[in-house]
Amino acid sequence: MQRTPHHRSRSRRGLAAALAAGALTASLLGGNAASARPYPEPGPRSVATTLSLPSPPGGADVKVLVFHASATEESPTVDAGIAAIEKIGLTGPEAGRFRTVATDDPAVFTNGKQLGKYNAVVFLTGGGDVLDPEQEAGLEAYMEAGGGFLGIHDAARTEPYSDWFTGLVGARPAAGSPTGVQRATVEVGDRQHPATRNLPLEWKRPDTWLNWTENPSGDVHTVARVRETTYNPGASANGWDHPVSWCRDYDGGRSFYTAMGGTVDSFAETDFRDHLRGALDWTTRISQADCKATIDADYQAERVTRPNQPGQNDQIGEPHGLVVAPDGRVLYIGRGGADSSKPVVTDWNDPDIGKGLGQIHVYDPKTKKVTLAGELTVFGNKGGGDELVKVEEGLLGIELDPDFEKNGWVYLHYTPHAKIDRDKQMAVRQVSRFTLDPATDKLDLSSEKVLLHWPVQIHSCCHAGGGMAWDSKGNLYIATGDNNSSGFSDGYSGNNPQPNYKGVSFADARRTAGNTNNLNGKILRIHPEDDGTYTLPEGNLFTGKEPDEGGGRTRGEIYVMGVRNPARISIDKSTDTLYAGWVGPDAGSPSTTWGPAKYDTFAAITKAGNHGWPYCMGNKQPYRDRNLPDPGKPLGWYDCDHPRNESPNNDGLVNLPPITSNTIWYSPQGGGVDYPRDANGIPSYKVEEQKQLLPWLKGGGQATMNGPVYRYDAASTSADKWPSYWDGKWFVGDFYDDTQPRHAVLTDPKTVGKGGLPTHAESLRKIVPVGADGIRNLMDWKFAPDGSLYVLDYGRGFFTSDSKSALWRVTYKGGGPTPAAEDLARKAAVR
Repeated sequence: MQRTPHHRSRSRRGLAAALAAGALTASLLGGNAASARPYPEPGPRSVATTLSLPSPPGGADVKVLVFHASATEESPTVDAGIAAIEKIGLTGPEAGRFRTVATDDPAVFTNGKQLGKYNAVVFLTGGGDVLDPEQEAGLEAYMEAGGGFLGIHDAARTEPYSDWFTGLVGARPAAGSPTGVQRATVEVGDRQHPATRNLPLEWKRPDTWLNWTENPSGDVHTVARVRETTYNPGASANGWDHPVSWCRDYDGGRSFYTAMGGTVDSFAETDFRDHLRGALDWTTRISQADCKATIDADYQAERVTRPNQPGQNDQIGEPHGLVVAPDGRVLYIGRGGADSSKPVVTDWNDPDIGKGLGQIHVYDPKTKKVTLAGELTVFGNKGGGDELVKVEEGLLGIELDPDFEKNGWVYLHYTPHAKIDRDKQMAVRQVSRFTLDPATDKLDLSSEKVLLHWPVQIHSCCHAGGGMAWDSKGNLYIATGDNNSSGFSDGYSGNNPQPNYKGVSFADARRTAGNTNNLNGKILRIHPEDDGTYTLPEGNLFTGKEPDEGGGRTRGEIYVMGVRNPARISIDKSTDTLYAGWVGPDAGSPSTTWGPAKYDTFAAITKAGNHGWPYCMGNKQPYRDRNLPDPGKPLGWYDCDHPRNESPNNDGLVNLPPITSNTIWYSPQGGGVDYPRDANGIPSYKVEEQKQLLPWLKGGGQATMNGPVYRYDAASTSADKWPSYWDGKWFVGDFYDDTQPRHAVLTDPKTVGKGGLPTHAESLRKIVPVGADGIRNLMDWKFAPDGSLYVLDYGRGFFTSDSKSALWRVTYKGGGPTPAAEDLARKAAVR
């Protein structure tokens, strides 16, 4: 490393001493010593330069320039930082090594012959105005030629009057940033970039943590965030999205910035050095990386269906689910709500009570045309009103057979109108298989084979579920809602046994979701056979032949029990992990008498289990049992580890499987709400005592819409596919678009399926755009084989379709990783 010996002295203090020392180093670089100068007036700093630089700067003999000037006292981290970067360059794989030169003389930026030798420039500066206009113009010319920049910690305070430099580093520190060293958790969201791919998912380390005047996320590619709940961020805190390291392609070159490195000890940390090594790997052009994957402007959301023609549903029904075929065609369903201009029948004496059309449309991206593939006559059209009037039955789910390209089989989950019992107000829910003609995109309704059916009460609504998904072994998962009213339990646990219609309870979810002998409020798992029957795979929650409590009290189809309204489920075929989301009850706030507020829930599920409803929610937060004959009086709290179904409406087991904690839950009070617990493990349920374990989301009006796990296909030549950065991330959303989730999250493989919290989340609100003219009411979303994302927007009115009901497509337009392969410093180092 080129540096005069006395530069390692820790006794140098003050600008004059720094300038004097800089003059010595400058002689090695062929430049002049910096001179002290007053700060200029705010305004543009850039000037024209005739600096001649190779494009891109540097070559196969990789060199890194460490610039460490400061307008004030030199930071004590400078020597440690230079030594760390020098060691990084001299160690590790041969292909990643480089030489280091350090200087505090800004004249290097006007010496093109010297500056052009460096593959990257590191700013280890102490802040303030250290470049004059010509020198800054030289740095700009260097970047425009394809140079690399790495800023560390106080580099964000450098050149405070330069808008261009603000863009280069990405953000400026806010007044009120904490100054002391604090231990905090860094969430490492990018598992692809060389600067972060080897780091822990949750990286616990001490440092001084900067706040930002403006959050750069969305304009830069954030690779890591600091979790503010793990330290005191001060008055200028940024909130849950607090970037700490990021990168971007900037002005022709590559810029990486980390706010870490504020302490001398940081540079001795193995993980922090690995972080810097990866950043230098990219900025020096030793390797490629994608620093565009989360920049909002790199995505395009396009509505692909038009509004329906008046009086017709030629483009879309009441949106309720979608699936993408291997050839890219999108099949999407309408639940059964009518055109808003048509009357609905709500009189149970009328044979047409609730009659609607469940519609299946096909969008062909090659022709950009929509075909109405077929219509099923369903019970699902009673319009709005209270829970004893409206209905959420109808056409609820769609899936394609794993061999769809060969057999054209389509599976539909629906409630046929022909099978309702108007006297008892009961219906049949069923999963049927149909055949689609690929030449006409028409569904052959005569080809129906009913795989599975079960009874549901339809006296009261809501929460019918409906999602379906396949695992890699050909097992079909079917999500069923518990279809009970929470209006008779004040919006808390649906455990009021008294309300019934002709002997069938409609307010007791222990009859349904909490019942081991009932298929409602469950996620079922079956193996469909070619003849239209099904078999039961091993590993379900029950075999159906348990001898417990006299036998005949379980159903072998049940994989997950204790879910309320799992409208959307998905399966990551790389791991066969099941992902599900379900809507909670209606209580707007917690009760010290009855239990938690409404929790909408997401769960990553790796094995059969009981997920709690109506006994426990969230991370095993119990509800309270109700007395008889007066259900308004509380009894004891439910035991989440040893739940018992003692409802008079239960025909299943009394002793239930223990409850598994869920991955994500949220309410109007916030995300991952938790409370102190007493000696018996009962939460206080006092709002003033709550803590938010997941501060990145909040509810209000809320309805979970579980999404997919993205899997990147490197072999795909699609120009629209989302980048590999998103590989393995789980997309979670909500029907509403205010403070509710629309995020991609990472889970820890060590705790996934066991109630482990996500390790990282990032907002998708500008990529999958919210707002009146965006995708305001997210109903379903799935990735296509070409790597683009299809999204259903329900529209702005309930139980119908309207002009905003639409299918959208979100594509990536940011291009590939940088630098280009032909610009790599060492061509054999592509990795």
